[in-house]
Amino acid sequence: MAAFFLTLAALLSTIVFIFLHRNKRDRKDPLSHFLLGAAGLLLLIHIIIRSAAIRFFAVTNTYEALVFYSSGICLVLFTYRMIAKENTIRFIVFGGTVIVILLLALASSPITPSDIKPPIPALQSSWLVMHVALSFIGESFFVLAFVGSILYLVSKDDARRKRLDRLIYTAVAIGYPIFTVGALVFGAVWAQKAWGRYWSWDPKETWALITWLTYTVYLHVRFLGKGRKRFAAWISITGFAFTLFTFFGVNFLLAGLHSYT
Repeated sequence: MAAFFLTLAALLSTIVFIFLHRNKRDRKDPLSHFLLGAAGLLLLIHIIIRSAAIRFFAVTNTYEALVFYSSGICLVLFTYRMIAKENTIRFIVFGGTVIVILLLALASSPITPSDIKPPIPALQSSWLVMHVALSFIGESFFVLAFVGSILYLVSKDDARRKRLDRLIYTAVAIGYPIFTVGALVFGAVWAQKAWGRYWSWDPKETWALITWLTYTVYLHVRFLGKGRKRFAAWISITGFAFTLFTFFGVNFLLAGLHSYT
């Protein structure tokens, strides 16, 4: 997949740039974000081609979800790089790119079938499309917050920590309402259409709710808790871990109404 090699090239570009300009923190990598942007667009084109083949928007199985999610992260990283001014850009892009590579590697693995076939009737719903698409768009911003949280915890520079805290908060503040509408609101509407009830305590529903509550706690702690920014960063990391379990853990370990996705 060309997008995979573009992300690898972006990672290599970032590593080389960090090594060559490690003493020039104000310098911006001039290449990696364009490679990521191109990768994101190629992944979207791949989704569009699959959608045309099955005559439905292709986000109904694990492979397609991974591709769409990876595209979202690439485009969020590209946008962040274009507008950000803080000198932690190179490390944010590096961390986000590593996550994209891991997701694409999993999408290309034998445990994730990539066969092109129409979804089952229960999945042929516009509510499902909005549910999945908005959930992963929101989670793409959570990736940015996750990488920023790790850097916040390891940083010793107060000015850098202040910029990272602002980045984490902004990313969660953008991703949270998108995730809320996609995962909970549209997810509930689709559940009612598909199974006749809005909520059934299915494992994926339950873990999506746990994820949402975790980021709700983050926003509460970050907004009201003076001097608790380190704790808030840990909550952000925990929230991202829950997004991974909601997707991978539930799909591969727990049986439920979402098992066929």
